[in-house]
Amino acid sequence: MTVQPIWPWWIMLPVVVAVVVFLAWTAVRSRLRSAGLRGWLLPSGLVVLLMLAALRPGLPGGSVRAAASDLNVFFVVDTTSSISAEDYGTGSPRLDGVRKDIMAIAGELAGARFSMITFDSQTVVRMPLTTDTSALDTLTGVLEPQITLYSTGSSVTAARTVLNERLGAARESHPERARIVFYFGDGEQTSGRAPEPMNVDASLVNGGAVLGYGTDQGGRMKEKTSYVADDAAGYIQDRSGESAGDAVSRIDEDTLRGIAAQLGVPYVHRAAGDGVAPMMQAARPGALHETTGSLEGRVELYWAPALAAFFLALWESLTVLRQLRQLRTGKREVRA
Repeated sequence: MTVQPIWPWWIMLPVVVAVVVFLAWTAVRSRLRSAGLRGWLLPSGLVVLLMLAALRPGLPGGSVRAAASDLNVFFVVDTTSSISAEDYGTGSPRLDGVRKDIMAIAGELAGARFSMITFDSQTVVRMPLTTDTSALDTLTGVLEPQITLYSTGSSVTAARTVLNERLGAARESHPERARIVFYFGDGEQTSGRAPEPMNVDASLVNGGAVLGYGTDQGGRMKEKTSYVADDAAGYIQDRSGESAGDAVSRIDEDTLRGIAAQLGVPYVHRAAGDGVAPMMQAARPGALHETTGSLEGRVELYWAPALAAFFLALWESLTVLRQLRQLRTGKREVRA
């Protein structure tokens, strides 16, 4: 069995030591009390299970392609309102195409480490580098545009600072791994001024692509009032002119080509029904070569202690609720 902790060892070891000391101190205090250790066991077990999950235990098993295992893949995703424009395929939002392509790339690069950065009025690292494709699948599935009320204009290069930081950190920690960047967007600049250059060091990017979504005709965008799906939501209105009407978002491929040139990667337009192969061939990093070799894979087991911790926490919650109910019943009987 092997472990791959979610934090570096220089962080993980002090945390483990602190937890052990805390549990020992709590056990001594519980022993000194008349109640004994009974009330200490359940919360202590919960803490231990969470620590085990954080250590990410696993067993050797399976194999991955050697070329893919040496990749750090960064997904930079536009989550502004325009990504919901309904001009992908037969009236679907552009975000549907983004979701589909993210998981297609992950499937083609099985064994790589993936990270996701989203940008709208804020830039957020949604997922640090990890080989856990199930986490990527879950995150991609719940990816939504920014709430319309919070949208105050955005820049297509808003993620440049965070992307530079993450690429630099990846090179520093694992310089032998190629760094691949996939940018997903429509190129629409709504901040009122020209986008600032990406300013990404060419040596930080070994390959990838800028993937564009949308059409010249454009599409209307549903309002996003909350992070809960609402089929009855109206469309965003264009109030820039004298007459109100549904706002239309159109792809700006010149801007996307400019971003691709700054990153040193190709630009590829994506439409419903486009295959995965052309996109991957265009994005193939020159530093990598095809290989028939494979590396030993790993079966993740972190879910077992995490699941046990969930049920333990659920049991504790039910116990607390039962005690509160008994306490309320006792108070009513005293008043009666």
